[in-house]
Amino acid sequence: MRDTNTKCHCPGLSPGPAGNGSLVCMTSTRIDWVAGHCQLLRSISAEFRDTQPFRGLTIGTGIHLEAKTVALILTLRDGGAHLVSTGNLNTTQPEAVEALKAQGVAVIGGPTRDRAVHDSYLDEVIAARPDLILDNGGDLFAKYVDAPYEGLRGGTEETTSGRMRLEPLRARLGLPVLVINDSPIKQFAENEHAVGQSALESYLRLTNRVTNGENVTVFGYGACGRGVAANFRGACARVTVAEVNPVTRLQAHLDGFSTPPRAEAIAGADLIITVTGARDVVTAADLPLLRDGVSLANAGHFPWEIDVDGLLSAPEVAGTREYADDLVTLELKDGRRIHVIARGHMFNLAGPRPLGNSIESMDLGFALQARCLEAVATGSVDASSCVVPVPPRIDAAVASSYLDRKYAARPAHGMAG
Repeated sequence: MRDTNTKCHCPGLSPGPAGNGSLVCMTSTRIDWVAGHCQLLRSISAEFRDTQPFRGLTIGTGIHLEAKTVALILTLRDGGAHLVSTGNLNTTQPEAVEALKAQGVAVIGGPTRDRAVHDSYLDEVIAARPDLILDNGGDLFAKYVDAPYEGLRGGTEETTSGRMRLEPLRARLGLPVLVINDSPIKQFAENEHAVGQSALESYLRLTNRVTNGENVTVFGYGACGRGVAANFRGACARVTVAEVNPVTRLQAHLDGFSTPPRAEAIAGADLIITVTGARDVVTAADLPLLRDGVSLANAGHFPWEIDVDGLLSAPEVAGTREYADDLVTLELKDGRRIHVIARGHMFNLAGPRPLGNSIESMDLGFALQARCLEAVATGSVDASSCVVPVPPRIDAAVASSYLDRKYAARPAHGMAG
């Protein structure tokens, strides 16, 4: 924690005990704020400092490098691990890299949107031959499958996108790989609640546009899509859901959302948000359907749900106008304007002061990560647990730990004795 003593000039505050007419204030970073509110990770760190489940092991990580992942990585370090870490496309935050390096963590690369550059960072992580992998999108495990080495014990995968990528590779992996996103805790705490909140916050932060009365189309009605749809409805938008699975589409309909055919869902939208995990959800072929002034945003993990390159190179596009804060407008030859947020990258970790999901939701998910990596390191799960959900015993332990803190006995203040 990087604190400095300084004179406080806050109006209305009384002089403190320093005796010199000024208060002693502490100036800290957002990373410090996050660490102070990751109650589960703080408790696990204290335990890991005693138990050292990762002593002598190297953990390779490929995950968004931001304030909350700093807390996770340092928790693993407290368990005795040597960390070799890199980020994901377009989400690495320089202050997170700086904080990790200051704590002795080997961080490879920095912020980039260049897939080839990012791929080289992943190669460097694998070149360290980690004993455990913490993956986010299946990138590191896919590289391991292409060039396996001795000593990998297994690891974790954070996302549904990564699970879909790794499931066909089970036979070639042959190692325990626990999928955090398949935990019910991750599904309802982070995906359904926190992703929707951060998507709404990010839209308002990046565009400063109204939601009230606007037509918002959400592609996908999994846990993340449900959260996005619910939060924008709560912000007084008129929400439509586009979903290819007829059963899930029916669920959205019975939840009170409009669920018209795809073309109608696109044509009526003022804002389209993709959150499916699939490729090419919105492409240049949809340009004839898009209304003037529509905004396109992606909340899925990979930057391929909206084919931004295809849109930019479409013959209907006369030119583009780029703005600050990761916004670009496509100016079509017929006079329509199509706005693209964050160039199709995950927009809730884009632009100025990106916050991502709430601290507490990520604390829950990262507690699952820490406990699952511990299980792999200590051999309490084996190769039969290859690309499978978090073990129920870990789910139960993390849930109980969170609730025990919420309902711990508190001293009564101000009560008569």
